[in-house]
Amino acid sequence: MLQTYTKEFNRNLQLAWPIILGLLGHTVVGLVDNIMVGKLGTGPLAAVSLGNSFLFIGMSVILGFSTGITPLVAASDSTNNTKEGKSVLKNGLLLVTGLGVLLTLIIFFIRPLLYHMKQTEEVVKLAIPYLNIVALSLIPLAVFQAFKQFADGLSQTKYSMWATIIANVLNVVLNYVLIYGIWIFPEMGIVGAAWGTLISRVVMAIAMYLYIFKKDKFLVYFENLWKEKFLKTTIKKLNGIGFPSALQMFFEFGIFTAGIWLSGTLGKNPQAANQIALNLSSMTFMFAMGLAVVATIRVGNQYGLMNFKELRRIAFSIFLLILIMDVIFAIFFMIYNEFLPTLYLDVNDVANQQDNTEVIAITAKLMIIAAFFQLFDGMQAVVLGALKGMQDVKIPTAITFVAYWIISFPICYLAGITFGYGSEGIWLGFLVGLGASAGMLLWRFNLVTKRQLDNS
Repeated sequence: MLQTYTKEFNRNLQLAWPIILGLLGHTVVGLVDNIMVGKLGTGPLAAVSLGNSFLFIGMSVILGFSTGITPLVAASDSTNNTKEGKSVLKNGLLLVTGLGVLLTLIIFFIRPLLYHMKQTEEVVKLAIPYLNIVALSLIPLAVFQAFKQFADGLSQTKYSMWATIIANVLNVVLNYVLIYGIWIFPEMGIVGAAWGTLISRVVMAIAMYLYIFKKDKFLVYFENLWKEKFLKTTIKKLNGIGFPSALQMFFEFGIFTAGIWLSGTLGKNPQAANQIALNLSSMTFMFAMGLAVVATIRVGNQYGLMNFKELRRIAFSIFLLILIMDVIFAIFFMIYNEFLPTLYLDVNDVANQQDNTEVIAITAKLMIIAAFFQLFDGMQAVVLGALKGMQDVKIPTAITFVAYWIISFPICYLAGITFGYGSEGIWLGFLVGLGASAGMLLWRFNLVTKRQLDNS
């Protein structure tokens, strides 16, 4: 019985590993920023966290909306409908890029809110110039995502990985010379990190385009692409999947953004600790995101063929695989909960020793909670991916709203702020919300697929 699912592990991992490496690239950009900035002190690290909290909201919408491209391309690919795939590429690229421009403008417009959020004054003054530059990176990120999701829908997952690796290497070099002022470059601090992120994401978008433009698999889609008409039917399909998917990510990323803001009211050290724990958790979450894309692709293929028995078997093989991975990550976090925070801070910095010691102590406790929510976080992401492959997005969107904003946020606020449990209380709210989301989404997937089987 178990072999029915485990025999799919090899195929799942073949598709997933390039996606995971590509997604890890996005997170590694943040990891590098946080580690290099963290050496400057807890104040700059908290400032990057606060600035990125606004960026995360924009990223969640872009990432969520762009995922609507993948199931539509996967479904058209399974039936060899090239014309439909080309329409999805053109309309999806323009819609996602336009969204990136709009969100950048919105972030510039709402920047003054930072002064009215009860954040530490030192942190806000550092965060504003960082946000001014890094917000622009949403535009090349949107272009990259559109091409990436299109390629993923054709099961061509390695190209985004290579584009991301190139961008990450560049980001590390730029961060090093711009943050600390190496050779002829001026010392720019966290503003240097922002420039590194912006330039590397521009290069990433260009590299992705160049990788796929003349490849045989993609050539037919790019021929006379811009002569294709805007089709209301295609735009409607993209909006039908992309908008709810964007809301799903907005609700999930939003709760973690709220956690950043809540921890900021506790002081710069709790906010810095929260940033470290989130960054470490996001590294392991990329494995779930990679398998979620695989679930969307493989479930989308079977959905296009209306083979619901095979659809369930493949989906449950992916659910089992992420559960095994997340158990391993949970054990790792529990064993190294005290060591991992030291990677982000200069433990030999005598001037900031008290702040650094406090941040490490808070983060170590948060990593224990993060170990447990690994199991729920990974599962809810992969089940969402499978539901997306079936183009079932409306009810899952409602589920994510209830889980994160009706259940999770009140617990974060009450436990963390009202009852004084601080950062641990906020993360307890994360844990409960992710558990609720995973449970309800599994129930939804089981209900929908059994109904389809009964009707087929």
